[in-house]
Amino acid sequence: MINNDQEMEAALDRIRQFQAQLAHLRRVETNSANYRLSASGFLAEIDRMQLEVREYLSLPPSEHTVPVDVIRTGADRSYSGGEQHGR
Repeated sequence: MINNDQEMEAALDRIRQFQAQLAHLRRVETNSANYRLSASGFLAEIDRMQLEVREYLSLPPSEHTVPVDVIRTGADRSYSGGEQHGR
């Protein structure tokens, strides 16, 4: 799961690397069956990473970050009131 722009850029770099490897394989592999078998793994990984990037880009920034104390305690930070009175 991509959580920030830096992770998205890393995923995009990885996608480009996999595409370059696949393009190279396409140029050098002469056996069609071998190519299909080899390419399928690259294509599946490219698809998975592209889906993660798409999911990240589909949400506004406010929905990407989860405060650390919510992760640790499960606390809901949606309450923004001040002091509690009467208790």
